[in-house]
Amino acid sequence: MTGARTDLPTDVERMMAPGDSPDRRHEKLVRITQALIRHVEDLPEDSGAGYAQFQRAAVLEDKVRARTRDLERALDLLNASNAQLADAFREKELARQNLSAAIETIQEGFALFDPQDRLILCNARFNALLPDIVDRLRPGLGFDDYLHLVASSRHLVIPPGMTRDGWIEMRKKRHSERHFILTQGMADGRWVQVSEQRTSDGSTAILQTDVTDLILSERAERGRLLDDQTAVLQATLDHVPLGVCIFDARLRLIGWNARLGEMLAIPRARLRAGLLVDDLLHHLRAQLSFPTHQGVNRLVDWVRSVRRKDSFKVEVTRDGGGRALAIYAQEIPDGGFVMSIDDITEERNTMLAIRRANETLEARVIERTLELQDALASAERANASRIRFVAAVGHDLMQPLSAATLYVGSLIEDVAPPQQRAKLENVQRSLDSVSGLLGALLDISRLEVGQAALTIEPISLRPLFDQLRDEFTPVAEAKGIELIIRPAHATVVSDRIYLRRILANLISNAIRYTDRGRVLVTARRRPDRQLIQVRDTGRGIAAGDQQDIFKEFKRLDAKASAAEGLGLGLAIVERAASLLGHRLDLRSAPGCGSTFSVELASTRQGDHRLHRSAPAPAAPDEIIDMTALIVENDAEVTLALSQLLEQWGINVLDVPSGEDALALLRDTGVEPDLCLVDYRLGAGMDGLACLAAMEPLLPGRPAKCLMTAERSEALAQQAARQSVELLYKPITPETLARVAYKFLNI
Repeated sequence: MTGARTDLPTDVERMMAPGDSPDRRHEKLVRITQALIRHVEDLPEDSGAGYAQFQRAAVLEDKVRARTRDLERALDLLNASNAQLADAFREKELARQNLSAAIETIQEGFALFDPQDRLILCNARFNALLPDIVDRLRPGLGFDDYLHLVASSRHLVIPPGMTRDGWIEMRKKRHSERHFILTQGMADGRWVQVSEQRTSDGSTAILQTDVTDLILSERAERGRLLDDQTAVLQATLDHVPLGVCIFDARLRLIGWNARLGEMLAIPRARLRAGLLVDDLLHHLRAQLSFPTHQGVNRLVDWVRSVRRKDSFKVEVTRDGGGRALAIYAQEIPDGGFVMSIDDITEERNTMLAIRRANETLEARVIERTLELQDALASAERANASRIRFVAAVGHDLMQPLSAATLYVGSLIEDVAPPQQRAKLENVQRSLDSVSGLLGALLDISRLEVGQAALTIEPISLRPLFDQLRDEFTPVAEAKGIELIIRPAHATVVSDRIYLRRILANLISNAIRYTDRGRVLVTARRRPDRQLIQVRDTGRGIAAGDQQDIFKEFKRLDAKASAAEGLGLGLAIVERAASLLGHRLDLRSAPGCGSTFSVELASTRQGDHRLHRSAPAPAAPDEIIDMTALIVENDAEVTLALSQLLEQWGINVLDVPSGEDALALLRDTGVEPDLCLVDYRLGAGMDGLACLAAMEPLLPGRPAKCLMTAERSEALAQQAARQSVELLYKPITPETLARVAYKFLNI
């Protein structure tokens, strides 16, 4: 059976004739298969185990065939890999041969160390200048061993001051850097530039370049440059006016100029290269005179110092003091020093002459200063005398004028006949004219001596223009001209009294010099400013006279009487505007009228409190059932005030001094509603002191007024601090009525 199964494929193959067609072979196979199937079906049951073994054998045979095919494929892959590996080895060897050939073509020495600092390869030029170690350079040599090998070569030149072990440590330290370049000396005067470069994989490439020719060329060029520089330096030294000498670190002379020998009287033959500094110092000691506190030994110590941090300076004399020399020494970088000697004889003589001239000048300045101080003291005394004169005039002249004005005002109210009232009104106008003239004189005096009292504050133009309109309209109508003052709603910053005086003088001047036509007063808005203009259709002013009209006592109409003015109005305008910082302009021409402009700073228009007009003076018959205390040492003024106030129904108490006023209040316990106190009360306390002393005795807080002809800034400030109203003399009935209305709330 076994043999039959074994030979079965052979028998089947025999049954298939080689010449059979595929169809014939298929037919035969079908018959054989059918016969086998019938044979199997006809077998007894015990023959099934054999067939199962046959089947297992067939399966195993299939597995063996599959494993055989897998093994064949693996062998094919292995053969292919071996072939590729062989190709790679061939390519690597070829690349190695090419690299070796390539680095051999490099003109420099080249070596490559792997990341573990083992030598991979090098060319024949690497360390060619160290022939005693070249044959020991083999692949696999460690870098440390390489450094020790190089250091052991007798052809390696160790830098001065460094040992071979020190050189090895230096190279190890530099090897830790990613890239460096150094120049290494070799035997026989050769030089190699060594460059190490770390690659991306951690390997180290070393390149050695023979730079001997380059260094020798640089040295030769440096020598030529040094020679050129020496020539330039020598030419420079020969042209400087100083004597100059240069010593090297060994204190030997290496450079000098001819001026040095001339200044120190040293023969040319003695000045030579290599001259020791001691020889020069010996000559200096013999020829020059050093100051006692800085002798030649100080220069010697400086020259021989190891470190000359500071320069050395000294001034010496020669020829018994006839010539002065300045010696200056400074260290140079190579350890030597340069010393210069300058002839300062002329400078010293010049400085001596300047010093003497300064002394003479100082004496003259002191003398002149004393003269100026005396002149200034005299001027100050004269100014003080003028101030006292102005104050005295203001007090002594205004006192009787104020009394006369009050008397006339009182009489006008008592006199009924029209003719007599007209005469009294003429007297009143004359007094007002005198008061105006005297006030102008006092104003110009105060402005000149700087005693004008100013109170800079916001001022509403509307009430000011209304007052000016009421004051000057009758004057203009009497002359037959039209006065137009247009309403203004702006608020400016100025002094109330002097701004009114400026505008009043300009309007009065315009009316005086206008024969027909009109006078126009307007306020024009400018950015943050107000421009107040007074225009007239008068005679006009020639260009040559426009500066003169602002001078004192200067009037273009020489025929005018003194009652019409003294020519001070525009002088007061100019000085007051200057004092207040207001710009004053004039435009005029003969026959074309004149325009005076005053420019002032303006404020915001939203604050209605700044535009509130002052209350009009109260009618005399409204002031009743009041008590006024008058403190005045002038009997005439006291009587005039008393009569006018009593006519208005006011009870009057009067005393001549502040001390009497205090005694009256203490003794009677009376509390006046209005206190009118003169500032200058004679020998006792003044008016402000009196009002201050009265304060505790008057709990009702009466109205306090200080009567004075003095218009100083200090007095105005002191009165404001004490809440005291100033009444400037001469005092008119209208002024008294206004005070009563304002302070007593009538």
